[in-house]
Amino acid sequence: MSAARPSLGAIVIARDEEDDIADCLAALAFCDEIVVVDGGSRDRTVALAEAAGARVTVRADWAGFGIQKQRALDLATTDWVLSVDADERVGAGLAGEIRAAIASGRHDGYRLDRLSMFLGRFMRHGGWHPDRILRLARRERCRFTDAIVHEALLVDGSVGDLAEPLIHYSYRDIDDVLTKLRAYALASAAVRRRRGRRGGLASALLRAHVAFLKAYLLQAGFRDGRHGLVAAIFRAEETFWRYLAVGWERGGET
Repeated sequence: MSAARPSLGAIVIARDEEDDIADCLAALAFCDEIVVVDGGSRDRTVALAEAAGARVTVRADWAGFGIQKQRALDLATTDWVLSVDADERVGAGLAGEIRAAIASGRHDGYRLDRLSMFLGRFMRHGGWHPDRILRLARRERCRFTDAIVHEALLVDGSVGDLAEPLIHYSYRDIDDVLTKLRAYALASAAVRRRRGRRGGLASALLRAHVAFLKAYLLQAGFRDGRHGLVAAIFRAEETFWRYLAVGWERGGET
């Protein structure tokens, strides 16, 4: 490590991301190292990642987002690590800010301001933004939680904030919305079930209504127009299926 220029690596986990992985990795060219942990892709993800110069490891024994990201972190060798998802992009402004931040030595980790796109529109209300996420840290002072979903990067030290946005192409079309809705709902339900939480139809209906009202009214989702309305409905539906699945066993409700 040079005292003037700490080394920076990017870590990415992926599975069947051939539509995104090349652009994602191209935007990480400012990093000294790129580590990709593939979850057993059936498309060209691995080949595209290797062509982009990434160091690729295949780990198809999926145990959740947190464990998979920790696997990627364990493979990194640089002073600092930047965790990025395949559907996220680091622009030139953010890349420069990241380099300046790690050179300053002021903090041990940094939160990024993620700006997400939902069906073709960047969302600024309804709980979508601001969206501060801890993604940049000194490698030897951080680790991921082992959560199946909604994993977090934990940093042993001080944490600062960066201003430039991390662009997130989260939901490109309705098919993408429905696919991810099902995956997130079932994964979240599994987590709650393991923790001994209960659910059922009444709870699912109540919490879905609350989720919609919170996103659309309290968090001003209506200010994002029809996209805000659809996003609030999506939030409510994901909540409904999550709480229903927690208490619904094969053959009927518990």
